[in-house]
Amino acid sequence: MSYLDAASSAPLHPVARQALMASLDEGWADPARLYREGRRARMLLDAAREAAAEAVGCRPDELVFTSSGTRAVHSGIAGALAGRRRVGRHLIVSAVEHSSVLHSAEVHQADGGSVTEVPVLRSGAVTVEAYAEALRPDTALACLQSANHEVGTEQPVAGVAEVCRAAGVPLLVDAAQSLGWGRVEGDWSLLTASAHKWGGPSGVGVLVVRKGVRFAAQGPVDERESGRAAGFENIPAIVAAAASLRAVRAEAAQEAARLRELTERIRARVPRLVPDVEVVGDPERRLPGVVTFSCLYVDGETLLHELDRAGFSVSSGSSCTSSTLTPSHVLKAMGVLSEGNVRVSLPSGTPEEDVERFLEVLPGAVAGVREKLGAPVAEAVVRDDALVVDSLGKRCPIPVIELAKVIGDVPVGGLVRVLSDDEAARLDIPAWCEMRGQEYVGEEPADRGSAYVVRRLS
Repeated sequence: MSYLDAASSAPLHPVARQALMASLDEGWADPARLYREGRRARMLLDAAREAAAEAVGCRPDELVFTSSGTRAVHSGIAGALAGRRRVGRHLIVSAVEHSSVLHSAEVHQADGGSVTEVPVLRSGAVTVEAYAEALRPDTALACLQSANHEVGTEQPVAGVAEVCRAAGVPLLVDAAQSLGWGRVEGDWSLLTASAHKWGGPSGVGVLVVRKGVRFAAQGPVDERESGRAAGFENIPAIVAAAASLRAVRAEAAQEAARLRELTERIRARVPRLVPDVEVVGDPERRLPGVVTFSCLYVDGETLLHELDRAGFSVSSGSSCTSSTLTPSHVLKAMGVLSEGNVRVSLPSGTPEEDVERFLEVLPGAVAGVREKLGAPVAEAVVRDDALVVDSLGKRCPIPVIELAKVIGDVPVGGLVRVLSDDEAARLDIPAWCEMRGQEYVGEEPADRGSAYVVRRLS
């Protein structure tokens, strides 16, 4: 079995396992107590904090440990917004942030605050200029991930931090995906991360608040972790998290170069091996081990099951794998194909043989899914000089399959209207047009769902 979903959670690093087992015997006592066992626990906690702070590039007293990366994000955003409430209640986020950031933004907006969502390029990256334009006199906080969790695109954090600093606005960076590879560059103000992303144990998050940043912790607080993370510290897990962060950093440069070669191999060969595939994300500014692609005419959930049966654990941002049947907010913001989406994220130490075997298995898996879906007979009629395809009640990738089957039946310059109530069609039909060299005219209202109008160009 090949585990290729490190962006969700990396396997426990051997150093983390070793540190965890050792700390279970030494770090079980209350570090706030003055007796011997408490002092020993305090020493372990302090040493872990110093090691983590060195890896982040901050002062130890600026860093606290939380119960998860999500909790670090929620606490960081809420505390920064509360600390700068006199300035205003405007929050800036990118359209491709992790759901923990977007959920915090939703809560802030529901409480009367305002939120600006900065769009991204087709590569998944924001521009510094877009963040500069979003800044307002009442902006309390800006948030930007260091790298995207679904497509691996790295963000221009240093440039955004510079324009935020010039405007007097703190920038919170979600560094969950990148911290294991290196420090986050730039003059950021707050930072969050999660240990299980770099090979540490789950249940340990990191929140850094730079000195001078106005911050007011929200909710009930206690004396632990500078009042910013209530509750008894999980010292064995914290020690393991810090130890594994130091270990992966020591290996980072060499391993990053190796994984980049492997993911570049996937990016280059998948389009040659599988027809009708779009590889997404920035081809250069990306995380070492992440590569994402989408396959036309493929049900994402079925494809993931086929790959799982073949021995590969991968993930997907396809709407076909979502219980809500809505496409990934990241892929939607990028304007790329969402159906049949596959994210491969290689853990450190992934053997070259696993990648080669994946490339051998993938074409057959995709072909098998396409064959199972078949070619549904589209209910097409001519109406107002346009061919109308009724895909109402059908889910991705069926509307696109039906469009592809009938496009050849209209003359060059003719129109096809696809009726669909599937949310994914709003993203996938324009993406199909771009991939197949056809013109996407636009979306029109319909009695049910929407009509997506396509003009045949060739």
